Amino acid sequence: MFDTVVRFFQEGGVFMYPIGIVLMIGLAIALERYIYLSRAKGANRMAFDRGILPLLQKKEYKSALKYSNQSGTAIAAVMGAGVSRLLNQQSREDIEYAMEEGLMETLPRLEKRTQYLATLANISTLLGLLGTIIGLIAAFTAVANADPAEKANLLSQSISVAMNTTAFGLMSAIPLLLFHAVLQTKTNEIVDSFEMAGIKFLNIISEQNTDLQTK
Repeated sequence: MFDTVVRFFQEGGVFMYPIGIVLMIGLAIALERYIYLSRAKGANRMAFDRGILPLLQKKEYKSALKYSNQSGTAIAAVMGAGVSRLLNQQSREDIEYAMEEGLMETLPRLEKRTQYLATLANISTLLGLLGTIIGLIAAFTAVANADPAEKANLLSQSISVAMNTTAFGLMSAIPLLLFHAVLQTKTNEIVDSFEMAGIKFLNIISEQNTDLQTK
């Protein structure tokens, strides 16, 4: 199996190497982003459910703000923006706007480098096609000077080798696109959890502060 893979890689020509480099870069980004988002999802859930939410339910807003400032999690930053406005006795709309602003500030960290995977997948495909085209040009040039009896056999072999780069480009692009979709889904799940936490936050303070509803 390994010998087959090595032979397939060697027969594809020089374009197999840049495609391989693109694949390695994409896999490294996908692994780093998956680990980061998985840890962020767990840390944010714990920070809200075990840290911020109990303090809000007890009306310990200053403690909730202090916890948010010390937590270092993305959801704590979002909730902290809302708690800060709450302590300044601002309206529900102002609190909501503050949390939305905090959410917009955290989004770039969650989406960082994920979009590169789609770009790398496209580059991999294009490199494969380019390698095939150049390989075909070289094949037809070689066949033009070959013996007529060997032209058909030589042409078929050359085309087979030239198509290796397209195959390898697609083999690299498909998993990168799949990883991109998975990471995008995980990012959306985290953002949805932020929005749900924001709704819980607003409902809690609305129930506790009747003045907030009438402002």
